[in-house]
Amino acid sequence: MPTIDRRTALTATGLAAMGAAFPARSAAQSALDLDARDPGLPLKSGHLRMGTGTGPNGAIGVTNRFLTRDGRPWLPVMGEFHFTRFPCAYWEEELLKMKAAGVTVVASYILWNHVELLPGRIDWTGDRDIRRFVTLCQAHDLLFFLRPGPWGHAEARFGGIPDWIVAGTRPRSNDPAYMVEVERFWRNLHDQVSGLFWKDGGPIVGMQIENEYNLDGQGQGRAHIAALKGLARDIGYDVPLYTVTGWDQTLYPKGEVVPVHGGYPDEPWSAKTTKLPPKENYLFRFDSRVSGDLGAQTRNNRHGDADDDMADTPFLGAEYGGGVPVMYRRRPLLAPADVAAAVTTQVGSGVNLLGYYMFHGGANPLANGRSLEETQRSGGYNDCPVIAYDFQAPIGQYGEVNAVNAALRPLHYFLSAYGDRLAPMTVHAPAIQPAGKDDLETLRWSVRAAGGSGFLFVNNHVRQYATAAHPATRFTVTLADGPLTFPARAVTIAPGAYFFWPFGMDLDGIMLDWATAQPVTRIADADGPIHVFAATLPGPVELAFPAGTRLSAPSRTEQGRVIADVAPAPDRMLTVTAPDGRRVHILLLDQTSASHLWVGDIDGKRSAIVTTADTLFAPQGPLLRQRGSARFDWRILPGPSASATVKGPTPATIRFTQSRAAGDAPPIVIGGPAKAAMQPLPEAHRAAAAFTFTLPADAVESGDAFLEIDWRGDIGRLFDGTAMLDDAYWDGRIWRIGLKRFADRLGRPWTLTILPLRADAPIYLDDMARATLPPGDQVARLLALRLVPELEHRP
Repeated sequence: MPTIDRRTALTATGLAAMGAAFPARSAAQSALDLDARDPGLPLKSGHLRMGTGTGPNGAIGVTNRFLTRDGRPWLPVMGEFHFTRFPCAYWEEELLKMKAAGVTVVASYILWNHVELLPGRIDWTGDRDIRRFVTLCQAHDLLFFLRPGPWGHAEARFGGIPDWIVAGTRPRSNDPAYMVEVERFWRNLHDQVSGLFWKDGGPIVGMQIENEYNLDGQGQGRAHIAALKGLARDIGYDVPLYTVTGWDQTLYPKGEVVPVHGGYPDEPWSAKTTKLPPKENYLFRFDSRVSGDLGAQTRNNRHGDADDDMADTPFLGAEYGGGVPVMYRRRPLLAPADVAAAVTTQVGSGVNLLGYYMFHGGANPLANGRSLEETQRSGGYNDCPVIAYDFQAPIGQYGEVNAVNAALRPLHYFLSAYGDRLAPMTVHAPAIQPAGKDDLETLRWSVRAAGGSGFLFVNNHVRQYATAAHPATRFTVTLADGPLTFPARAVTIAPGAYFFWPFGMDLDGIMLDWATAQPVTRIADADGPIHVFAATLPGPVELAFPAGTRLSAPSRTEQGRVIADVAPAPDRMLTVTAPDGRRVHILLLDQTSASHLWVGDIDGKRSAIVTTADTLFAPQGPLLRQRGSARFDWRILPGPSASATVKGPTPATIRFTQSRAAGDAPPIVIGGPAKAAMQPLPEAHRAAAAFTFTLPADAVESGDAFLEIDWRGDIGRLFDGTAMLDDAYWDGRIWRIGLKRFADRLGRPWTLTILPLRADAPIYLDDMARATLPPGDQVARLLALRLVPELEHRP
C-alpha cells in the first residue's frame, strides 16, 4: 500500500477548540504508531493431545494459534447457560434467544449436587434432563461444551460437590475414595450424553476438566488434572477439545489440555467495600493472557502454567463476564459498555474463542428443601442469594433480554461473518502503550493483522473512571508494503468510546482500504452481497477505496484513493463498483440502529432485522417480543420499515398492604473466609417488613408478564405461603420477576418481605444506588408494584 500523509499533530490550538469538557493528553502521548510487519508464530498443529475431531458434520481442530472448522480458521462465540437453573419447559425458546444474540456454542456446568439430590441417586429427569438439553442445542445448530467439574464453583454449595462426598473424601485430589465417586458420576453422565459427541454427529465439541484449579501437593496439581483427563478418556468422553481454566496460577499437564481464560468488569467476591481500581480487562494484552483475581476459592503461590504455554496454545476464552453476580457484601451494577468495552478489548488482544460466563441467568434449585447456594457459613468465600442467579447477564434469570445484549450482538455477528479472517491475524502493540491499568490518559489500542489486512481496535472506556479525550487522532500502521495512515481526516475519540475499524478488507472482490466504521455482518439480496457496517463515532464515516473505484455517494480523490464521507442512517446504502465491474453494497447503520440489529435465518437465508423488540428466529419465522408496548416497529434489511399494533393487556399498578412492620435489623457480622460482611442468619428475617398482594389469576394467559418491584432494603424475599419463589439483594435496580413459571400460583396472596438495610452496613453499593437511599438508621420500603405484560408479534 502506498504511504499517505502523516496524522495531524496534536496542538494547543486543537485542544482549545475541543473546549474544556474533556481532560487533555500530553504531546508525548500523541504518537499513534504501530509496526504490524511481524507475521507471528509459525503455525503448527497435531502437537496437542486432543480427542477425535472428525465426524459426520465435519472436522474441528486446534492449532497453536486458533481453532479450525473444516480446515478453516474458526472463531466461535460461547455462552454459559445452566440448564438445571431454568425450567425445562422453556429451554428451547431460551436457546433460540441465545442463537439470535450470536452465540454459536452453549456451555454448561453439570453441577453434581443439582442432579444427585440423595446419596447414590442421580436424577436426570425434568429440569435435570441433560440429554434433552443437548439434543435441543443440536436441533438448532448450536454446539455444546460440557463442563462436568467435578468441582465447578458456579456460586454453588461446595462448588457443586454433594455434601456427603465433601464429608467422606478428600475432594479435588487423587484420593481413591474421591476418584471412585467422580467415576460414578461421570459414567452416569456419559450414559446420558452417549451418541451426542462430535464424532457421532452430535453437538458436543469440548470438555472442561475441573475448574479454577491451582492446588498443588501430593495427589493434586498437574497429577490430578492428568488423572481426571485419563478417567474421562477411559469412560468414553472423546471430544475435539479438552480445556482447563487458566487463571489464578493454574496447574495442568502441558499438551493434555488447553487453558481457557476470562475476566470480569468488577469483583463481587472482593472483600473491599469501596470502588475498585481500574480493571486490567480494559487494557489490551500483549504479554500475558491471564487476568487478575477471578474468584478462585483456593490460593497457590507458585507460578502458573498458562502463560508459559502461549507459544503452543491459542488464546481461548471461557469466562469473560457477560455480567457479574450480586453478592451480599458487594453489589456492583454494570452498564452495557462496561461489558462490551472489556470484551472488545480482549478480542483485540487475540482472543480466538469468545466465551461468556454467564450469558443466560437462572435460579438455583432446591434439593429436598435444602438450598444449594454458596455461603460463607458452609465454607465458601461468598454469600449468594438462595435462589437468584441473574448475573446481570445478556439474557436474565427469567429469560428477559437485557440492555447489555444489544451492546454485544454487533461483535458476535462480526465474528460469525468475518471471524475466519480475524482468527489467524497476529496481535501487534503500539509504540506507546499505557503505563498500566491506572493510566487513563494514553490511548489504548491494538492491531490484529495478516499481510496488508487487519483490524484496528480502540478502547477508551474504563468502568467507573473518566478517560481522556483524544482529539485530532489518526493512526499509522506499518505493513509489509509500507506505512498506512488513516483516517484521512482526523477524528476525536471521546471518553467511553470503544470500537474496531478494518483496513485492507476484501468485500467480495472489492478492496476497502479502510473505514471509520465497524463491520458487522454480510447478507445478500437479489441485487448482490450487502456488507453491513455500523458507525462508531459521531459524524460522517470515512470509507476509502483504491483509485478507479466508483461510489454511489459523493467522494473525493486523495493520495491515490477514492474517499467518501458518508453520514450513517437507518437506511444508508452505498453501492461500490470496482474497475472490473464487480459490485457490492455497503449498508451503513447509525449507532442506534446497530444496537437494534438482529441477525438470523429467515426461510433459510441469512437476514437482518432492525427493531427495538427482542427477536428470536424460530423455524416458522422471526418472533418479536417486548414488554409494555403494543406497537411493534421493524425493518427487514434492506427493505422498508413496517409497524403493527397488537391487542393485549396493558401495564397495571398492583395494590399492596403492609402486613408487618419492620423490626430492628441486627448488626452485620464480620467474619467468614473473606473476613468481611456475612449474610444475616435466617433468624434475622424476623425483623423484615412484610407486604401482601394478589396478582390476577389470568396475568399470563396471553403470554409472559413481569412483576416489577421498586423497593429499598437489604434482602427481599417473595413467598407464596411458606414457599420462597425468589430472593434478591437490593442493588438499586428494579427487581423484575417473570410470572409464567408461576402460573399455577397466581390469583392467591403472595408476601414480599424486606429485611431492613442498616445505614452502617459494611457492604459495597454503586454510587447511583446509594444516592436513592433515604436518611435514617435503616430502610425497608416497598415503593411500588407494577404488572408489565410481554407482547409478541410475527412480522
